[in-house]
Amino acid sequence: MQHFLMQFNNCIIPLGDANDIAAAAKVADWLPDGLPSVLPEGVQPELSKLALAGHSRGGHTAFSLALGHAKTHLTFSALVGLDPVAGKGKSSQLKPKILTYEPSSFDIAMPVLVIGTGLGEEKKNIFFPPCAPNDVNHAEFYRECRPPCSYIVTKDYGHLDMLDYNASKLMTCVCKDGSGCKDKMRWCVSGIMVAFLNATIGEKHGDLEAILRDPTVAPATLDPVEHRLA
Repeated sequence: MQHFLMQFNNCIIPLGDANDIAAAAKVADWLPDGLPSVLPEGVQPELSKLALAGHSRGGHTAFSLALGHAKTHLTFSALVGLDPVAGKGKSSQLKPKILTYEPSSFDIAMPVLVIGTGLGEEKKNIFFPPCAPNDVNHAEFYRECRPPCSYIVTKDYGHLDMLDYNASKLMTCVCKDGSGCKDKMRWCVSGIMVAFLNATIGEKHGDLEAILRDPTVAPATLDPVEHRLA
């Protein structure tokens, strides 16, 4: 049996996200009938343990779907926001405007992990605004989550440092990046995600508990690291 993760990634901030949210719901509804036909022989999906994840604007898409802004027949078991961004600023949120600026206001009945970047809120230069501005970035997403939720920030890296080396230079040149090894950041983020999903879906809590207890075990500096159970 295989558990599955639906992941969205979009770093361009348009006026609205309705089309992507609707498309994500359609993909989810395709899974029960469509996914088995493309899996290797003998592999069966366990769709009762389905996670939802997104990076940047894709994080907004994932949270919006979890909040019911599009209907799907499936139930998600976990939600991951990878440096999620909900617009250009507090007064110019991406539609649907899901941030309320009230603590624990997200009506999401599943464990949530928010991973942020320390440099995402900083400008690359005088010509480009921050790629993950304050008030609409990871910090506010986590603040509005209800327990159980975890929050981990890769302190010395930027919004697009988790992308592969073959990512478009036109895209990556607009965001402030870290000076350290990008591979360490990618290993770190992927490892945290696996640990979180093992804990929330696989009921194997050891790795996530180790990271939360001692963040120095990670290959990149993690600060802050928070976890709320209630």
